[in-house]
Formats: sequence, C-alpha cells, structure tokens
Amino acid sequence: MAPYTGIIDRILEEDRSTHRKQRHTAKRIHERLRDEHGFEGGQTIVKDYVRERRRRLREMFVPLAHPPGYAQADFGEAVVIVAGIRRKAHFFVMDFPHSDQCFVKAYPAATSEAWLDGHNAGFAFFGGVPQSILYDNDKRLVARILSDGTRQRAQAFSGLQSHYLFEDRFGCPGQGNAEPSKAPSVRARWRRGKVEGMVGYARRNFMIPVPRFESWEAFNGDLARRCHERGKDVLRGHRESIGERFGRDQEALMALPPALFDACDQQATRVSSLSLVRYRRNDYSVPVAYGHQDVWIRGYVHEVVIGCGGEIIARHIRSYERGDLVFDPLHYLPLLEKKIGALDQAAPLQGWDLPEAFASLRRLLEARMGKAGKREYVQVLSLMETFEPEDVHGAVRDALRLGAIGYDAVKHLLLCRIERRPPRLDLDIYPYLPRARVATTTAATYMSLLGGAGS
Repeated sequence: MAPYTGIIDRILEEDRSTHRKQRHTAKRIHERLRDEHGFEGGQTIVKDYVRERRRRLREMFVPLAHPPGYAQADFGEAVVIVAGIRRKAHFFVMDFPHSDQCFVKAYPAATSEAWLDGHNAGFAFFGGVPQSILYDNDKRLVARILSDGTRQRAQAFSGLQSHYLFEDRFGCPGQGNAEPSKAPSVRARWRRGKVEGMVGYARRNFMIPVPRFESWEAFNGDLARRCHERGKDVLRGHRESIGERFGRDQEALMALPPALFDACDQQATRVSSLSLVRYRRNDYSVPVAYGHQDVWIRGYVHEVVIGCGGEIIARHIRSYERGDLVFDPLHYLPLLEKKIGALDQAAPLQGWDLPEAFASLRRLLEARMGKAGKREYVQVLSLMETFEPEDVHGAVRDALRLGAIGYDAVKHLLLCRIERRPPRLDLDIYPYLPRARVATTTAATYMSLLGGAGS
C-alpha cells in the first residue's frame, strides 16, 4: 500500500477544492488505483486508509471570545407567502456575538439597497451603531478583492460606512472557516460562524411553518417582535438572559447620526420614446413631457423614484418581476388628448380600475359629442393630476345626476365641492339639461285661472 499513499493523498487534497458532490469515494479511488496505476490490493485496505486520512485532514478550531459592541451581518433565504403569493424571501440578519442579540428583516431580494436598509433598520432596533461589523465578500459590499487582499468597497456600501463611521471586516474568500489573512493547520473558528448560525436559527424558529402575511410590513413586524422576545432567553452556558448581556453591547455602541442613510441604488438613464425608463429589467413610466430627456433613478426596497434635475417626476411601487411594465395612466393623458384615436388601445389605461361613474360619463360624452366627447373624457381624467381621485369621482357623480355632461361642468362641480359652495351652471353651455320657462305673471292670466276654476 505504501507506494500508493502519495497518490491517494493527492486525490484527497484536490477534492478539498471540488464540489462535495463530485468528490471521490473510497470505491472510486480504488478503481483509479487499479486502472491507472496497476494496484492489485483489495478495496477494504484502500477504504481504511481513506477514512483515517480524511479524519486527519478535518480542521480543528479555537473558541473565540467576543468583545461587546462588535456585530456580524449576513443574508439568508426562506420560502414565505406574502399577499397570497408563495415566493422566496431574503432575510437580513445582524447579530452581536457577545450577547447573541439579533435583528432580522425580510426583503423580496438581497439587493444592495436591501443591505443598506437592513443596516438602517438594525441600527434603529439596537439603538446605536456597532464599532465593527464582520461580513462575507458579497459582491454588493465588495466590488473587487485585490491581490494583496485589500477590498475595494462598492460605492453604496462605502457611502453607508462613511455615514455611520463603523469599521468593516471581511472573511477570506473561498475559505469559509478561515480568519482573515490566517491559514495555519489549526485555525481559529471563523468569526462569522455566529451570524451564520443565527441565519439558521431565524429560519428554523421564525419561519416554520411557512410564514403567511398580507404584506412585507406585517411580516417584518412579526420578525421584530420575535427578536424582542428572544431577549428573554437564557442560553446554555450563561446565567444572564440575552437582553441582560446585550446591555454591555449597548454601552459600547456609537451614537446614531441625526438622519438615516438614504438606502437606495442610484442610476442615470434616458427616457424612451414610449415615456419609459428601464430599471433592473423592468420599465417604469414618466410624464410624456420628459420624453427623450436624461433622468435619474433611485431604487428603494419597495419604491422606484425618478427625477429630472432637482425635481421628482414619478414614483412607482417597485416590481421584482422580469420584463414588467409599470405604468401610471396619468403620465400619458396629455399625449392621449392629442392622439385621441389611441384611447381604446392605450396600454397604460388597461386595467385602470375606475369607478363605474367614469364609464357612464364616457358613454354619454361620446353619444352626444362623438370624437370631441372622447377628448373631453380624457380632460376629465386629467383632473386627477391636480385633485384627489375621490373628489373627481364625486364631481362626476354630481354631473351625471344633474345631466351636465361635459368637462367644464365636471370641473366646475369639482371646484364647488372642494370650496363647499353651491354650483352655478350656465345652462346655455349645456343644451342637454331640461329647462323650466317661467313667464311674467299678469292679472289677465290670474283671472283666466279663476274663470277656469269657476267652470
């Protein structure tokens, strides 16, 4: 066996950098020794050597003490049901190894803005900023690792660190068990093991059975409650509760700055001819007046904000789908007023859930005014750019009740509703209203009435 031990050792060493499901079994090593090197021994002797050699290759670790005020952060994944949709949630975990106090918050995706928002929420939850935070080398935090091990931080993460002034530390890439810049045969257990264990704890204890909530806000409210309740627990090997030990962490925290960091991803782009801007594989609408102009985008966890110069021109609920079109119908009304023939096939208006009164108004406008009625209907819809939709709906109902079918009437009734004054419609403008003609009363008319009564 002795002439073949070096070959086996080389195979086992190469396996350490191979995916665990593609590593050699003792049976496969025996086959290779037999076929490639002429080994004539049995499989059992190879199996015994491989088992012993693998035992010796297993790493040993040194327990670490964790000073107060030092934190770790990571992301985990779990299946959840939010608003009736089963999906994968990515949850941010920040943990203080000294006390085992943790904070957990879930997101639709583990984006850079989710990392930033997780820090904002975690610091607010703990009431201060850790002196130091340990991370892995996530690409949303580290843009590049140089040959000497120096990290070039991602721009957004660098801004976060400059805002809160905490120290960042990173584990060695590709060595999940290694201390930074250390690789002896007996290594200190990687300090990130604490937060990785907390990721598993949160999944097992906070997300089984599969969480079911109506919104992300409700889900995260429940997670925060569970983190608070965990502070009452006394863990094995400790006499104090997590909350009592966290008191020492709190004493070591740095003060929060007056304002939170703006947790968003920032990009610059140009508006297309369809009055759309693309952000993260989805398209969002802007007012048609900004077509073909340069704009900026701020992507938050649940919102996309678009601006031009110093002005915000659009806000949308963020979509995490792929190839989604997110419209605000109001953005396209000025163009539809000019291109009224496109009204029925306008994609931005498809699925716009308006009260039935608007459909009734459109039918009457088109029946009485034809193509001009379509244009007046679009003008009525445009009132929602300036006024509350509920007020416009009320004015439309009033116009239908009075038979005042027209944009000017709806606008007049809307202003009267807001200013709380009675409407005064000019009947000459609305020929469809029934009119009551009152003639001047004369004595002869009165006498004719009396004569009729006498007969």
